[in-house]
Amino acid sequence: MSELATLPTRHDEAWRYADISAAEAIGAEALNTWREVSVAAGETHRETFVLGGDAPAVTRLRVALGEGARAEFFAVNAASGSARLEIEVTLARAAHFEFGGVTIGGGDATREFVTKTIHAEPDGASNQTVRSVHWGTASGNFLGEINVARHAQKTDAAQDFKALLLEKGASANAVPQLEIFADDVKCAHGATMGQLDENARYYMAARGIDPVVAQRLLVQAFLGDALVAMGDTDAQGELLDVALAALERSAL
Repeated sequence: MSELATLPTRHDEAWRYADISAAEAIGAEALNTWREVSVAAGETHRETFVLGGDAPAVTRLRVALGEGARAEFFAVNAASGSARLEIEVTLARAAHFEFGGVTIGGGDATREFVTKTIHAEPDGASNQTVRSVHWGTASGNFLGEINVARHAQKTDAAQDFKALLLEKGASANAVPQLEIFADDVKCAHGATMGQLDENARYYMAARGIDPVVAQRLLVQAFLGDALVAMGDTDAQGELLDVALAALERSAL
């Protein structure tokens, strides 16, 4: 059986927490379809994504950054069905990769971001910030792999994942993977999961703020971290509105 005809399994590291039944519904051909993005030396590429459909979906990008190039991707995954965004990026010298992502929703969907960042040359930088808010039995996942080549000195790479679980049945998974062969680098990752701050809720309730409004404000502040690097405040607001709309449609 050819590679293109092979469906993933939970034995594949990048699919460990995925909805395999959704992957089967999507089909092997779609799962192995990549959109190629090439950013010339010194150029900047910016793109936003909204994953919001009912049917299982996967979007895959393979990005090549030239010397001094910059790529910025920001995404909200609020799909009702299981949805996955994958980005594989290779950085030349002094290139920069910025990713900000939000997964949010209830039901039983699995919402995922999967990134593979290859620092192939020196002086590159990458920053990835993901925020996840889920309820019901939904799951929000971030699998982020960083590879630093032996000669890619002065690499500066960071990943930051935080999750809020609004109901007991919800889950979140973070899988940072660092493969570093250079010795003069800065590479960091962090992952935390928890519930809304009850002290903050009490503080707002004591000042007459409706509990639903209070929850929205707290979630909005939490999600904002993932989109703060966007230079376009209008686009930032639109993505945040998409994310908060998923919360407002819930019965929480």
